[in-house]
Amino acid sequence: MNWPKIYLASQSPRRRELLQQIGVDFEVLPVGVDESPKQTEAPIDYVRRIALLKAEAGQNAKPDHRPVIAADTAVVTATREILGKPLDDTDARRMLNELSGSEHEVLTAVALAQGNNSEVIVQHNRVYFDVLTAADINMLVNSGEARDKAGSYGIQGTAAAFIRHIEGSYSGIMGLPLFETAQLLRKVVSS
Repeated sequence: MNWPKIYLASQSPRRRELLQQIGVDFEVLPVGVDESPKQTEAPIDYVRRIALLKAEAGQNAKPDHRPVIAADTAVVTATREILGKPLDDTDARRMLNELSGSEHEVLTAVALAQGNNSEVIVQHNRVYFDVLTAADINMLVNSGEARDKAGSYGIQGTAAAFIRHIEGSYSGIMGLPLFETAQLLRKVVSS
């Protein structure tokens, strides 16, 4: 596919790697938005809003008319708690304890903004974690891999050894659902 050259409103190395995987030519456009959930915001509304805020912030900061892609991922517990990136190692341990031996949802929204138009697609996944011992949790936290990831784990890292099963998109759980991203980019190509 001959994808358009885009901006990626994210500094995530995983999102860069995923775009490279499907041959998208992009330039990283760092943006800063407040990622705090609103008091009564549903998880799906949260990821949709944050991805759109990032894409629109990128749209406002870029020097030309190229499309901007942005994404946001949230891990959602059975009690509907949104787990973002941990504040510190103690918070990472708390999150991993909560995920241990249970299933949770991973929502990733991908947004594309170009000109006055923007669109968001939310991708839903389920992840089934094995029971984690205190030693397992310490190993995951001490590896440093928990620090910059929603829910304090990366499916592509050491935590993969504790994931019994997934339903959905591996790339979506990593942080950028490629099928949905390609859908958005195809619309740009065809317009």
